[in-house]
Parts: sequence; C-alpha cells; structure tokens
Amino acid sequence: MLRGYRRTQKDLRRSCGTFQQQRVRVEPAVMVQIHVKRGEESQFLFSTTVDVSIEALVQQVAQIYNGRLKVDRVCSEIPELADHGITLPPNMQGLTEDQITELKLTDEWEEKCVPSGGAEFKKDEIGRRNGHAPNDKMKNVLKKTVEEAKALISKKQVQANVCVTMDTVTEALDQLRGAVMIVYPMGLPPHDPIRMEFENKEHLSGTQASLQVIPEEEAQLWWASKEMQRGKKLQDYVGKNEKTKIVVKIQKRGQGAPGREPLVSEEEHKQMLLHHYRRQEELKKLDEADDDSHLQSEWSDRHALKRQFQGLTNIKWGPR
Repeated sequence: MLRGYRRTQKDLRRSCGTFQQQRVRVEPAVMVQIHVKRGEESQFLFSTTVDVSIEALVQQVAQIYNGRLKVDRVCSEIPELADHGITLPPNMQGLTEDQITELKLTDEWEEKCVPSGGAEFKKDEIGRRNGHAPNDKMKNVLKKTVEEAKALISKKQVQANVCVTMDTVTEALDQLRGAVMIVYPMGLPPHDPIRMEFENKEHLSGTQASLQVIPEEEAQLWWASKEMQRGKKLQDYVGKNEKTKIVVKIQKRGQGAPGREPLVSEEEHKQMLLHHYRRQEELKKLDEADDDSHLQSEWSDRHALKRQFQGLTNIKWGPR
C-alpha cells in the first residue's frame, strides 16, 4: 500500500510539472502610441502597430475624431431636452403663441412623445422646444448619462494615458441613446437634432460644428512637419520600434501645414514662469535685507551712551 501511495504522489508531481511546462506566459501587446492633436489642442490617444498603412490610420483617426464631435453635439442637446422637452417642428420654431394660433399650426408629436412619469411645463424662451420637460427623476437620468459619456471621450484621458478607440465612442453613444429611450419610450420626433444625430442624418451645413468636422476622404495626418502620405506605412516614418510615442496633427486637406510643436509643453512653460516669479520674490527680499537706512536711527548710534554720561544729549544751538 505504501509503495502504491508513493507511485501516486510521483505521478501527481509529474503531471503537475507537465502542466507548468505547458502554461504559456501572455505578454502585454506593445503598440505605437499616437497623441492626436488638432492645432495646439490635444484630442485623444490612439494605439496601433507600425505595420498599419497610412490610409487605414487616417481613416481610423478621422472616425474617432468625428465620433467624439458627435458625442459632444448630443451631450450639448440633451440638457436642453431635459429642461424644455422635445424640439418643435421647423415651421413652429421661433414663433410666439399668438403667431402659432393665427397660422393654425399644431405639433402632432406633442402627444406622441411624452416623457416617462409625465411632463412638467417649462417654457423655452427661445421658442425652439415645446416646454413639456421630463420630471426631476428623468432629468437626473439624462444629465448623469451625459457626464458619463463625456468622461469616456474626455481630453483628460490624454493626461491619464488612456487610449480611445471607436468602440469607446460607440459605447458613449449607446449610453446616451439608452438614456433617451428610458425617458422617451416612444422615441423623439424625426426632426429632433438628437434623433437625427443617432440616425446619422444631422444637418450641419452653415453651422459652427460643420467647421470642426473633417471628412475621412479629406483628412490628413502630419508628423514632424511632414504629411503622412496615404500610399505608405507608419513604419516608413517612425521605424519598426513598437514602443514609439509620437504626436500627430489631424488637418483638413487644403488648410496647409499645421504649426510646429513648441519646444516646451504648456505645463513646463507654467513651471518656468512659476520658478522665475519665485526667484524674483527671493531677490526682492534680499534687497530689503540689505537696506542700511536703519543706521541713521538713534538706537543705532554707538556713541549715544557716551554722550548721555557726559550730559551732552539734547543740546540745541541758537537763541531760546
């Protein structure tokens, strides 16, 4: 029995050793980290490989860049939805109640698109929305979701060294879409800008937002004051080192080369100014410490005690 027990232990150790040899150590993937900027303003971090083609890289970066803009536009509209309800039809926007009555205009979507839990009237002074806002509980759902979506695609992710992907942008849009569906189960009117953004039917022509969007076919990436040509690969510019970190600037075709990167970062510039200010304060204090005007004071006269003993103090010359 003892011999069988030892054989069993030996087989167990052998099997465990075989298992340990078969275990594969998974190393974290090393990828090129790209810091994307528009002008001098940081946008997001993106990771890829040196083998990627510039054509694919430009497409991916432009999609994320434009996707973040879409999230920002939706996030700017949802607080208005929470405060003043759905958007009025285009032919009723900006009109007063008397004008709407005179023209006999009606909003057919007012009764269809009612928020969960009932509506609370809060007039929109601009006349863009119908004023039937969600209750406080539903407002909190919308506003909290906006904060979470903004955090996902925030520019602060650059400082946190967190890369943004198209999946991140999609997740932010899905969160916003879900929150709107919770508050408005029947959906939004087809002319509401939030619904149009979700359905990719937004009309941005003539707006400030249209100047920020960069179509994929017109996007360009610049690195080290050189345009990355679409017919090449990333390794043609940065080499084959996967641990490379570079700063690229996205630009619209025809806008020319973007400005060069400053020699010192904004944070380093602030630290230099702070050091200069502290140095100036220290020199000012040293100048004050070297002031010898106190030597003209009575208490600093080293012969005052001698004159006091000799009765030569408070002597005044001239007629009394």
